[in-house]
Amino acid sequence: MPVRVLLVDDHPVVREGLRAILEAEPDFRVLGTCGTGAEAVRHAASLRPDVVLMDLRLPEMDGVEATRQIAAAGTAAVLVLTTYDDDADIVRALAAGATGYLLKDSSRTELTRGVRAAARGETVLAPLVATRLAAQTRGPAHPQLTHREAQVLRCVAEGLSNPDIGRRLFIGEATVKSHLTRIFDKLEVAGRTAAVTVAIARGILPTPGADR
Repeated sequence: MPVRVLLVDDHPVVREGLRAILEAEPDFRVLGTCGTGAEAVRHAASLRPDVVLMDLRLPEMDGVEATRQIAAAGTAAVLVLTTYDDDADIVRALAAGATGYLLKDSSRTELTRGVRAAARGETVLAPLVATRLAAQTRGPAHPQLTHREAQVLRCVAEGLSNPDIGRRLFIGEATVKSHLTRIFDKLEVAGRTAAVTVAIARGILPTPGADR
């Protein structure tokens, strides 16, 4: 099945350029394009894409709020693609539920790889974004994850559900949930995407694509 994508950017030339890049790949299908955040929320609900490629600066409703609404509805993974790389934008977007954050100077390969990874539920971070997050999280020593907790977190980074993690690691789903609770406490986060993001920033998990 192709990866179904909704493109959101307020510049028509950018939208058409992204469409051309993705449609040149045999495993992508662009369902539509939007120029505002409000349109993105409506189209995500009706078209139900696998991935919404989201700009941040949008009329009517900014990309962060659109991301928050789409993520809350659970209709699609949201992958931010923007020119803005300041810390506040990165943190706001990831806190809103974005599964990743790429910059518009990414190569065609980085973009298509990132969209595929987002469709699988994996966290996607541009190298510069990961570096900025790492700088934010440096400081006093943080509690270390156990070997099992690290295994669980790696599975989360791959996009596995709790039942899938249990089957892979031969543990019960309740045990998976207990590990996740301890992971969230140690990393001082509230959810799965944030846990993976912080773990990448601290070097607990490798930066996506670093070994490819």
